[in-house]
Amino acid sequence: MRGLGVERIPIRLDRSGINPWADLNLLRAYWRLLERLRPVAYLGYTIKPNIYGSLAAASLGIPAIPNVSGLGTAFIRGGPIQQVVSLLYRIGFRRSPVVFFQNGDDCHLFVERRMVRPEQARVLPGSGVDLERFAPAPLAEGAPTFLFVGRLLRDKGVLEFVEAARSLHSELPRARFQLLGPIDEGNRTAITRQEIDSWVAQGVIDYLGTSDDVRPFIAAATAIVLPSYREGLPRSLLEAAAMARPLVAADAPGCRDVVEDGVNGYLCAVRDPGSLADAMRRVAELPPAERLAMGQAARRKVQAQFSEDFVIRAYLDILAGVETGQSGP
Repeated sequence: MRGLGVERIPIRLDRSGINPWADLNLLRAYWRLLERLRPVAYLGYTIKPNIYGSLAAASLGIPAIPNVSGLGTAFIRGGPIQQVVSLLYRIGFRRSPVVFFQNGDDCHLFVERRMVRPEQARVLPGSGVDLERFAPAPLAEGAPTFLFVGRLLRDKGVLEFVEAARSLHSELPRARFQLLGPIDEGNRTAITRQEIDSWVAQGVIDYLGTSDDVRPFIAAATAIVLPSYREGLPRSLLEAAAMARPLVAADAPGCRDVVEDGVNGYLCAVRDPGSLADAMRRVAELPPAERLAMGQAARRKVQAQFSEDFVIRAYLDILAGVETGQSGP
């Protein structure tokens, strides 16, 4: 960031907590920072920065441009917390000239529940993917390898992935089932280290830990699997598709924006290990030529729809309008 002339200012944030005093302190921190900097615009991303950063910006007359990159546990599980978060979104986004969404389902939900106005809402192709950095890689030969990439959370479908792997071991004894990602124990739906160690000891999965570069792991995989309950637009699927890998994902918001069933991968039912196992089995049984064609179709889709160039251009267009006082969808 320093090389680009960017100043980095850390803000303490309890991203999974629900303590109102902690969130009030976060709002105060954003207000003080924005009051000092007086930027042309505030760009928010993820739940609390979107809500509290946008509230602080609005109170100072600074245009806020939030990006709803997913709805999180509150909307997956519902209940009183969802009602509170919905109200905060409605208040926080009220003065935003544009609110970006990463899939049409989330956009429709926010408009339908009047958390944003129709004229504010705009759908982006996720965060985009760098098509040069994530280049096609030759498919590995040998027994199939199924790779999950992401935070190890129940809401990401980790339990379904493990149960599907367990059920497939007798049919595909040489197949490998891998988890790559952090153990996020601060999250309410986190998988614990003890659970992971137990699965590894039973021979159900391999835990690969974490990595700053997922490309070697994707290159070594036959298919990337994400049975998540709900996503914004999953970066793991975009990056895997860019590297020409078949995809297996739940038929859920965000995931189904990337996966065309039977074309570049297979969709399975949400929260259904049996359906997931069926989809993974179909990938394993594909002849090499068909598996290759499926990966090539995945690459073509991200080239056509999900290049990060589209996202950058959308932001620059909005920021140009903010500077001239003509911002809008």
